[in-house]
Amino acid sequence: MHDYRWLYEYCLNRFGSTAALEAQLPMPKSAEELRILPDDRYLSQMALRVFRAGLKHSLVDAKWPAFEEAFFGFVPEKVVLMGGEHLERLMQNKQLIRHLGKLKSVPLNAQMLLDIAKEKGSFGALIADWPVTDIVGLWKYLAKRGSQLGGASAPRFLRMVGKDTFVFTEDVIAALKAQGIVDKAPTSQRDLATVQDAFNALHAESGRPLCQLSVMLAHTANH
Repeated sequence: MHDYRWLYEYCLNRFGSTAALEAQLPMPKSAEELRILPDDRYLSQMALRVFRAGLKHSLVDAKWPAFEEAFFGFVPEKVVLMGGEHLERLMQNKQLIRHLGKLKSVPLNAQMLLDIAKEKGSFGALIADWPVTDIVGLWKYLAKRGSQLGGASAPRFLRMVGKDTFVFTEDVIAALKAQGIVDKAPTSQRDLATVQDAFNALHAESGRPLCQLSVMLAHTANH
């Protein structure tokens, strides 16, 4: 794998200046910001990610105010009480995206948030305290305990709420393959650990957050 100096110089040459490069890079939230974000906002963003999966994001986003109303502002203590009959009624609501499996995931994930809050004090505490050097472990944890959070959903949800993580876009995967880190889209635990180690090395060398390194790496992919 190329070192950080190569990555930085490649991106600098592409964008022409440090300012232009930095303008392209996301900034994760601090641990304190993640800790104080209310659980209802985490549940809202989690549900938004679930409904965005496989659909045009702008379509889902335009309907989100109706979702906020239908799911009581995503307050977990309220959402968890929504039973089958309530969800069936939501299936008749033309303002929503009427996908029963995704609708069912919302109260299930509300229960997950409540369970984790009992263990950690809040869901935000879990997210804030999880070490980014094992971010793939957090992906696995959310996929296992949550509903419809497998595949790309957990990392994309974390990116949405501001937790530092890399994300497997097509360009990131192409760059990882070009540098010989993986030979296919990483899905196995072995490949995920290999990619985590590669990002950890760049993180240790540069001090940059994983999300910035992920975007920089994507820019090295051949188009």
